[in-house]
Amino acid sequence: MNLSVKNTNNGLHVGLYFGSFNPIHIGHLIVAEHILQNTDIDRILFIVSPQNPLKKQSELLEDNMRLHLVRLAIQDNDNFVASSVEFTMKKPSYTINTLRYLQKNNINTKFSLIMGQDNLCRFDEWKDYEEIINNFDIYVYPRANCKSSKFDKHKNIHLINSPMVEISASYIRKLIKQGQSIRYLVNEEVRKEIEKNTLYRQ
Repeated sequence: MNLSVKNTNNGLHVGLYFGSFNPIHIGHLIVAEHILQNTDIDRILFIVSPQNPLKKQSELLEDNMRLHLVRLAIQDNDNFVASSVEFTMKKPSYTINTLRYLQKNNINTKFSLIMGQDNLCRFDEWKDYEEIINNFDIYVYPRANCKSSKFDKHKNIHLINSPMVEISASYIRKLIKQGQSIRYLVNEEVRKEIEKNTLYRQ
């Protein structure tokens, strides 16, 4: 289901999981489920970003296909929702713009961010990062070889002791190009869709 901000139920605490999801893999799902089960977050919104300012656009699969793969991956979990909210927003996609938009249209909904520790270490590179960290709770999951950051002690930073699943989308894409199996690295429906459409082959 594609969440329209108009349909967000009032009173919910919604975790915003931004990402290219290129493609979505089991690491994303394990982290999201752990946060859902171990915090007061009611629902997690997987926001598929059309263009991450810190990533090369040429590496991205087409927007709607990545959204489709996310929907396939989370279709059996009613508390996970795929969102294309950034698709119609000005590019490149800056998190602060999306947060302002969501907050403006959902005044009774609490929004929090979900990010990896590697992103927190580079958080001061984000547009208007001070506005984000001072106005939104941020749930941070661990990443291997990531040092602590200067933001760790901030009152709105919540370090989550979730399982550390070191699977990267770039590794999955590499396996696909080499003709190797990605079984168990991605949801099975996602794997079938990637193989059926020969995605990431070029």
